[in-house]
Amino acid sequence: MRTNVEIDESKIEKIRDFNQDLKTKKEIIDFALSELINQMRRQRLIESRGKGGWDDDLEKMRTYEVPSF
Repeated sequence: MRTNVEIDESKIEKIRDFNQDLKTKKEIIDFALSELINQMRRQRLIESRGKGGWDDDLEKMRTYEVPSF
């Protein structure tokens, strides 16, 4: 999708100082969006820690006998 936006050139230059592999503004924006998505996913995982998941009896699971064949 083609979009026109005004971007602070000083921020573009700062990014280029950190990573010279990002040659174009498009590459920089794609990279930045990917990093933002990854950061949001990590935050969601952190926030969901300890919620849901296990709802069984651990002691019962530990004493379960596997039938022999």
